Amino acid sequence: MSRLGRRADGEQLAQVYNPDPFAPPVWRSPVYRTPEAIIWAAQLARLLWRVIWFLIRHPGLDSAVVLGWFVWSRVGWPGLVASALMIVASLTALRLLSPHWFARLVTSPARNKWRWWSYRRRWEAVMTISGLAPMFQARIMLPVLGRVESTRYTDRVTVGLVSGQSPKQFADRAEALAHGFGAILCRVRSGRPGMITLEFIRRDSLAQVIGAVPLGPEPDLKALPVGRIEDGRVFTIRLHGTHLLIAGATGSGKGSYLWGLIRALLRPMAVGLVEVWACDPKLMELAFGRAIFERYGRYAADPADIADLLEAAVAAMQERAARFAGRQRDHAPTTADPFIVVMVDEIAFLTAYQADRKLRERTLAALATLTTQGRAVGFCVVAALQDPRKEVLNIRNLFPDKIALRLDEPSQVDMVLGDGARDRGARCDEISTDPASGAGIGYVRLEADPDPVRVRAAWIPDDDIRAMAIAYAGEPQPSITAGAAW
Repeated sequence: MSRLGRRADGEQLAQVYNPDPFAPPVWRSPVYRTPEAIIWAAQLARLLWRVIWFLIRHPGLDSAVVLGWFVWSRVGWPGLVASALMIVASLTALRLLSPHWFARLVTSPARNKWRWWSYRRRWEAVMTISGLAPMFQARIMLPVLGRVESTRYTDRVTVGLVSGQSPKQFADRAEALAHGFGAILCRVRSGRPGMITLEFIRRDSLAQVIGAVPLGPEPDLKALPVGRIEDGRVFTIRLHGTHLLIAGATGSGKGSYLWGLIRALLRPMAVGLVEVWACDPKLMELAFGRAIFERYGRYAADPADIADLLEAAVAAMQERAARFAGRQRDHAPTTADPFIVVMVDEIAFLTAYQADRKLRERTLAALATLTTQGRAVGFCVVAALQDPRKEVLNIRNLFPDKIALRLDEPSQVDMVLGDGARDRGARCDEISTDPASGAGIGYVRLEADPDPVRVRAAWIPDDDIRAMAIAYAGEPQPSITAGAAW
């Protein structure tokens, strides 16, 4: 048979056989059969490398297996039982004597591994169905599942993006991701280039009212405990070296943050390291602790007296700045130069709703001076308001740290926390109006971190406030029926 008459089966020739003489030629790559011995060698080498890599990554498991084999070879099964009982007894003792180290060494690693396996099991299906696994050259390109850091309430999943993907694509599909992985909520946090962090809320740790947070023996002015973060950690607020704005509708829980800060500052106030200058135009919130402020700071309620107080704070700040000039750049609280917290409840009444124009201008000028010059010399302004519009408080951008509680409109979220805060998960307009489930819940955005974090302040009852006034000021307070709890 001539060479042209032979059948081309694709192994020797690159043209596919077609009996039709008029059909155009179809070309394909030649097929070369790999010897079976080479295939077995490659698979065995791959298996060996995976075993070695597993042993390198799990030294604890390696040690346990070696120890178990050694005990078995020397003593037999009674030795294994005795070893297991000793391990259980050791873990039980560690759990009872040092719960913190037990959680760090045992509970957290085990939970992280379990949650990683849970995400790994559903990763391909959820990514594909939600449209986050693009096709490239007929192949599905999956985002890379990285570390999983889990607590009792939240999971933080590190994800490596496929080339060409952006965090916004994940943010647009956050709801689908939450349902796909069985979470209440999913937020997307930006990381280094090519990486994001998915924050899944599995249980709501803020659903119930939170009791007063225990105070440490040494108060830290840069981490004052006032409540809880949604991942279960203690929520701390920094006052030294910054200013704080708290915005929320009526009944949203602003008073809980104010009294939580006052409670955390009581010990340094008692030794003269901190003073609180309270401005209480409503006469209903801070009046509960008037005796505390008059003993360890100042108190004013009349608008004219408040303007005088703020101007006195400006004068003290400028006098201290003149003494510090050329000598030091940072302030350290001392009894001679204490840290002064100017606390203003319902600041909008003083800056926008005050009928006396001169008083309004004096107050606004003093607040602007304090917020622009006070941080370096130990002055902090903590202000609370209901209406965050610019025409109500045109100096709101001078507050580096902000907390937004329940707000009436979605647009108000970005007014308080900055552009894009609501898109990053700060749904302040969706917080419940029920005091039991929504009061005190808010989102905090710090100067150093643009991502809002969901928090809830601890509830400080009226009786606790009166007890603080008696303990630290020595004067019983009258029974007031105002709703100072929230």
